[in-house]
Order: sequence, then structure tokens, then C-alpha cells
Amino acid sequence: TMNKLALPIGMLLFFLVDGGQLQAQNAKEPSALPTSVALTPSPSQQSPRASRTGKLIFRDRVTPTWFAEGTKFWYRNQLAEDKSEFVLVDAVKGTREVLPDRNAIDQVVGNDATIESTDTSTARRTGASSEVTFENQSSEAIEIFWVNGEGGRTSYGKINAGEKRTQHTYGGHSWAIVNHRGETLGVYSATDDPSTLKIDGSKLASLPPSRRRGPGPNRREDRQRSESPDGKWKVVLRDHNLFLQSEENTETPLSTDGTEEASYTMFAWSPDSRYLVAFRMTPGDKKEVHLIQSSPPNGGRAVLETRSYALPGDAFPRYEPQLFEVSTRKQTTPKVDRFESEWDRPRIQWSPDGSAFRYEQIDRGHQRFRLIEIDIATGAVRNRIDEQAKTFVWTAHTENRLLQILYRLEKTDEYVYASEKSGWRHLYLVNTSAKRSKEGSTESITAITRGEWLVRGVDTIDEEKRQIWFHASGVYPDQDPYLIHYGRVNFDGTGLVWLTEGNGNHTLQYSPNRSYLIDTYSRVDAAPITELRRASDGSFLCRLETADTTLLEEAGRRQPEVFSAKGRDGKTDIWGIICRPQNMDPQKKYPVIEDIYAGPHGSFVPKSFTPSVRHEALTKLGFIVVQIDGMGTANRSKAFQDVCWKNLKDGGFEDRILWLRAAAQKYPELDLDRVGIYGTSAGGQNAAAALLFHPDFYKVGVAACGCHDNRMDKASWNEQWMGYPVGPHYSQCSNIDNAHRLEGKLFLIVGEMDKNVPPESTLRFADALIRADKDFDLLVVPNGGHGMGGAYGMRRMHKYFVQHLKP
Repeated sequence: TMNKLALPIGMLLFFLVDGGQLQAQNAKEPSALPTSVALTPSPSQQSPRASRTGKLIFRDRVTPTWFAEGTKFWYRNQLAEDKSEFVLVDAVKGTREVLPDRNAIDQVVGNDATIESTDTSTARRTGASSEVTFENQSSEAIEIFWVNGEGGRTSYGKINAGEKRTQHTYGGHSWAIVNHRGETLGVYSATDDPSTLKIDGSKLASLPPSRRRGPGPNRREDRQRSESPDGKWKVVLRDHNLFLQSEENTETPLSTDGTEEASYTMFAWSPDSRYLVAFRMTPGDKKEVHLIQSSPPNGGRAVLETRSYALPGDAFPRYEPQLFEVSTRKQTTPKVDRFESEWDRPRIQWSPDGSAFRYEQIDRGHQRFRLIEIDIATGAVRNRIDEQAKTFVWTAHTENRLLQILYRLEKTDEYVYASEKSGWRHLYLVNTSAKRSKEGSTESITAITRGEWLVRGVDTIDEEKRQIWFHASGVYPDQDPYLIHYGRVNFDGTGLVWLTEGNGNHTLQYSPNRSYLIDTYSRVDAAPITELRRASDGSFLCRLETADTTLLEEAGRRQPEVFSAKGRDGKTDIWGIICRPQNMDPQKKYPVIEDIYAGPHGSFVPKSFTPSVRHEALTKLGFIVVQIDGMGTANRSKAFQDVCWKNLKDGGFEDRILWLRAAAQKYPELDLDRVGIYGTSAGGQNAAAALLFHPDFYKVGVAACGCHDNRMDKASWNEQWMGYPVGPHYSQCSNIDNAHRLEGKLFLIVGEMDKNVPPESTLRFADALIRADKDFDLLVVPNGGHGMGGAYGMRRMHKYFVQHLKP
């Protein structure tokens, strides 16, 4: 009865390499920005009471083991000085009891050895005791989380750039890898045998077609089967056309209009075998990008690597539906716009009675989304959903793939639909059986959630109880609007219950029967608190743990400060963090560096606590480092994000500068006469744009692997925000076309083997700067991929800021 969604969906792909190790595949989506974060303090920073592992925070996580009845569980706390304790919790009574040792738990359990993990799927997927070695090959710290069956996460700490850690696990257990922004890079399912996972900091733009959108609407029906359901016919594709093959192997042509320029490539049988739906495809451009590996590891000549890569404005494959009545060979062409996509294709969903089929269509430029239904007998077209926007309908590159546009309810043939049409991202129920007033009108669509807050992800859909469990942000007006909270609501919009309330970023773990939940929450400036709550109404049962940060404080660790100030409209709060040197003298002034990433597909300022020192490499050098989410980024209102539309050069800079000026007014130690900025990928575009469009404020910039012209980067990402067709606004936002505006000190870094943003984007920017007679610095990293250039590039970046911003 529980339609459990695969979370998170934005997963890495892995493939076997020598020795059975696992290697992360290169990604195609803008990656997070690298930063140096120290996990283990130096000997001088260690408290004499610290454990041998160097751990400086305790009681910061709870990993429960539930008893069979699902009302009690125990967990172990690792404490300072290599001590530990065992805790027994009675969820019914709301009590917590510290036991003397593990044997006491065995006595409580008695002869009943049946103990269930909080991961409700453990019984199905726990294999042999095993281990996985996480090898961080990226230029930033990562954090690893154990993921339970309900999507709840428990942190197992951070791994610094260039370091590795071997973690005990069990075959089938899931581990999430998260970067310093809180973005999920991937989820790995451990094997029964020891394995090594190499992480390069990338994440995928999309999954393979069979898994891209998760369980979604009727994915099983999307498979192309040549044999009809009644077994009487087979479809054969030959010479660009469809042929029917009978049980006696007699062939009859079904279509005759297929050509090399418009070939039949897809088909689907109706459930009763009376009709065949087929799509005739017109190929798009197959234009290529090239990489030259100048320094192959084994020597020899340089290696050319070529692959197809669609850019904004390129022609995409186009699909035209055709209906065939098998008995009469009658062909009908429905009157619909052709389906056109860089990477997707129409995905057939049949109505329960088989009288119609449906498919989702995203128009080129992302300004219209439809769920199209076609009557199988007449070819009549209905739009079950037809959403149009003046800017964009957010259809691709949604944050971490945690939210689909549509979820089909198999039992009732309804849909749960995620939309920003109200100005906030909410869920709606689509009734496909409603009577329509006229041809082509939309179906009955009713709001499930509403208000000035937004849904961030759907966790579980319970079709039996007609309830949705989800997580959202902006829920409590007195809290940071980006903090994640969890809730449950009925399909009709009634019975909304918030399961969390603490002022922090929340993660949940459910009991096996989903009656209780373990809620852990924190902020960058507040250590984790873990509570036990009742899942029915979110009511508080007992405090389980408050993180012990004594050793962190003894080590002199300074946590970031959360700061907010009004944006360009004088009304909207802009949120960010300030990271100061550990030994800062408040009587002195310090140069400021902004770590920027203004990609519209997410928000990027960290929200959860970490014992590590954020931006430690730069703060140790005497810089104050800030991160800010300005307008044009996601996870606020649609109007907040719409600032990016056809305007990526904006980068939220008006809001960022106002925020920094407000911070400096409150904190005189921020020296706004010495402001630097750095970023990677979309952040590299932003960092360079700061010196082109706001040189009166930003004096020094380091831009790595930047998308310096949106016409030269992947079509799906750029057309989502810059629109289609390609027009003059692309040039107006281009760093290359505006290279003549450069002032200040600019350092460009690019990897010659960058498979995300083509390296020529940086090189053409360099060419434009040379033609404009502008001074700048350039580092091309042989064999380098998408990032800051590894440890060498990071060192050069630090040196650049010291050289140009320090007195």
C-alpha cells in the first residue's frame, strides 16, 4: 500500500575498474565549489581528552536498533576518552535509560533475538558484513551518511580532500555522499564484498532513461515490446517503417511514410492488442565537442576525445505520434505539437481501460508543460495538464532530483502534480476522470498544499490512506526560510501536520511500523539535537541527545555566523553565512572573499552543523569568507528565482553587495575595500562576471571551469534558464562578449579534460581578453577535469588572493 519513492534520485553512476574498485563516472551538471575543510585538528588544537580518532563532537547522531514490536530501540553513544554508553528507549512511555553495557540490552531482549533496524527494508536487503572505502579524490571535503529505508540519514563524518576512510557496513546498505554545500553527489549501495568508492566531486545531470524520473507514471508500460499482448502479432522495424508479422510469419506493411529523415523508432501496443501507437522521429543535430588530452599517462601522442554534445539552439530529435488500427491498417495522425527534446522521449502511459494513452511533454524553452492524452480510436487530443509560464516552468535540473513533476497513483489513475503556478512550489491532485467542458481544456486540478512556503521533496505516497509525506522549507516565519522541515497531508489538502518544529535543518528516521520518528536537526551555528516524536501528529516524546561540543570549544573552533539582510527590493531577506579566522582580532580589518555559486537550479549556502572548520584554508590565511544565496537561485518564491530568467549575468549581485554592506556596517572587521570572489562551473561564470559587471566592488576573482557563454554549454541547463530561441540576451550575459569590461585581477583555471563544461568556454574567454588587451592569469591543468584544478589549483588560488588582497 505504500508507494515508497527512491530517494534521493540524483545518484551517481559507478562502474567496476581494476581490482573490483568502483569509480565515480564524470558528471554533466554544474558541480559544487571546492573548499578546504579540516576534519582532524592538528596536535596543537587537540584537547587532551579527545579520542584517538581525533573526534571532537559526541552525541551528535543516533543509530537505532528497534526491537521486534517496534516500540523500543537501543543505540550506542561514542564518548570522549574512548568511552561509550548504551541507551534504551521506550517510545510508548517516552523514556530514555542509560544502561551499564551491551549485556544489559541482551537481558532486556531475552530469548527474543528478533531485532529490527530502523531501516524498514533491512530484512530484505541486508547482506554479509562488509566494508566500503570512501576515497575522496575531489578538491573539497565530503560527508558520508548512512541512509535508512525511509530516506532518513545519519552522518558518519567528513572526509577531507585527498583522504580516504574505510567504513564497516553490510551488503545492500545505502550510503549518501554529500558535498560541503549539502548537495547529494550520489548514493551507493554496498556489496557483500569489500569495495572502494572513488569520489571526484561530480554529480549527474540525469539518470539513464529507465530511472531518470524514479518510479513515476507507469514506467513498466514504457518498455517497447514487439509482441502484441494477445500474442497474435509482432512488430518489426525495417527500412524506417513498421511491419506486422502474424503467427504464421506472414509480414504486412503497417506504415509506408517512414523515411531516413523521418523514421519510425518507437511503438507501443494497446492493452487489448487492437491498436498500435508509434512515433516517427526526425533526427536532430549530432554536433560534437572535442577534448585533447595533451599528457596521456602512458606517454605518446596527444589523444583526441570526441562526443556528441547539444548546445542551446541546436536541433533536437522530434517525435510525431501515429495511431494504427491493426485490423483495418487505418492510420491516424493526432493534431499535436511534436515532442522535441535533447535527451528525453515520449513515455507512454495507458488509461486503465486502454481507451487512451498519455505522455508528458516539455516544450522547447521550458515555458510549457503538458500531460497529453490521445483517444486511441478517434485520435482526439486532450491536455490533462497544460501549464504555461511567462518565464519558465521548472521541469529539469530540480534540486537533487528529490521532486518529480508528476506521480501517478496506480490505484485511482490520479496524479500528484508539483507546480509553481501559485508563485510557490506546491502539490496538486489531478482528477483524470473529471468531465471536461470543452475540447482541450484542463482537467480538475485541486491544491494539496498551499501557502507562502514550498515543497522540497516527496518522501512517500500512501495510496491506501490517501496521504503524502513530504519535506518543505519556509514553513516557520521566524526561522531561516531554507531550513528543511517534514510534514504529512491528505490528498484533499486537509489534515496538514508538521512533524518537526525545532529551529534547524532536519533529517528523520522512522520506526519499522512508522509510528515513531527520530528527528535530528542542526544549523551551521548550532550543534545537532535529536528528539523522539510521534509520527501521527509530530508530538514531542523525549529528548534523546544534545550534541556535546565541549572539545570543539576547548580546541577554539569558531562556527560560522548566520546573517541576513534585505535584498534589492528592500523587503526580501537574503541569507548567508560569515566564516571568520579562528584567532580573529576584532580591532583589525580583514579582506573578504565570497565563495559563489549562483546556479538557478538550487540554493547553496550550508544549513547544517559540521565540526569541521568551513573554509579553513582561507580563514587561516587571514580572510573572512562569506556565502550568500541571492535572488535568481531556487528554494524561495518563484518571483525570487525568476530574476535569473534570460539574465544569468545578474547572479544576485545586487543582493550580495547589499548583504555585504549590511554585514560590514554591523561588523567593522569586514574590509569592503578588499573583496575577492571565487567559484567553479556556474560559479566560475559568476566569479568572472563579478569583475566584468561589478568591478567597483569586487577586486579579485578566481574562476574555474566557468560557463563563460551560455551558448557554449549544455542545452538542457541553459535553455531552462536562458530560454529558447537563442537571442541577443545570450550575448548580453556572455563573459566572452563582455570581456572588454574587465577590471581588477582575474585568474582563470580550466581542466583540459573537463567533460561537464567544454574547456573552450574558458579558452575563448581568454582569447577575448587578449583581443581586448586585458591583463589576466590562466592555468590550464593537463588531464584535469571539472573543478578547481585539484590541490595544485587550490594552492594557486590561495596564493592569488594573498598576493592581491593582503596588505
